[in-house]
Amino acid sequence: MNHTNKLRTTFLKELPREQLLMLFDLVPNASFFLKNTQGQFIALNRRGCEFCGVSNESGAIGKTDYDFFQPDRAKAYQEDDYAVMTSGEPVFNRIEALPESIRSPRLVITSKIPVRDAKGNVIGVAGFSRRVEEFRDHSGMIGRFAKVVSHLHNHYGEPIATPALARMAGISESQFNRRFRQAFGTSARQYLLQIRVDAAIRKLQESNETVSTIALDCGFHDHAHFSRSFQRIMHCSPSDYRKRIDSILG
Repeated sequence: MNHTNKLRTTFLKELPREQLLMLFDLVPNASFFLKNTQGQFIALNRRGCEFCGVSNESGAIGKTDYDFFQPDRAKAYQEDDYAVMTSGEPVFNRIEALPESIRSPRLVITSKIPVRDAKGNVIGVAGFSRRVEEFRDHSGMIGRFAKVVSHLHNHYGEPIATPALARMAGISESQFNRRFRQAFGTSARQYLLQIRVDAAIRKLQESNETVSTIALDCGFHDHAHFSRSFQRIMHCSPSDYRKRIDSILG
């Protein structure tokens, strides 16, 4: 061990880890997390607590993504963390949906690294996330995908074709399909389908519109197409879902 490494090692041994973790609260507009191999939160900064919906770090320690996020979002997080830990390879500046929902119209840029002990064994994963709108330069691929996702959320009731989305992103259709799946873990078509079902769920809960009207308003071809898609995602028909909600609300 050379003098420089020895100096740093000696200093870090005397430095309480809690002091280092406190520094992450000072990183502007960034969410920091540290998890063990079981997916349990070990540390969070203030923005990380906001993403999880807890007032302070103690409300998250020992819990997992499933305690805070929708099952599909939690599953995606844990699978991604596991991939980083098992491969030992970091992830840099990847586009993802905001943690509040896997279909969030807002995006974040995420970086993750495997965390190792003194012997080099992976004992967890740590990472940062920042919202896309907090980046100054939106002229690159990040900004293009943000534009595409915003378009999907604002125009889900209209016909939307993948080639048009690719043109919006300024890349070929094959590149768009590959990059979209890499970023969101699903195809643009399935992403849009889920947005439409989510919109239909809100209308079933909040309006008295007929199922057929809701189907057309949310971009489905007809009642049958809507029912099949809704059943596949929600495991019940739109009518049964509305009855269930009505019985809960009295």
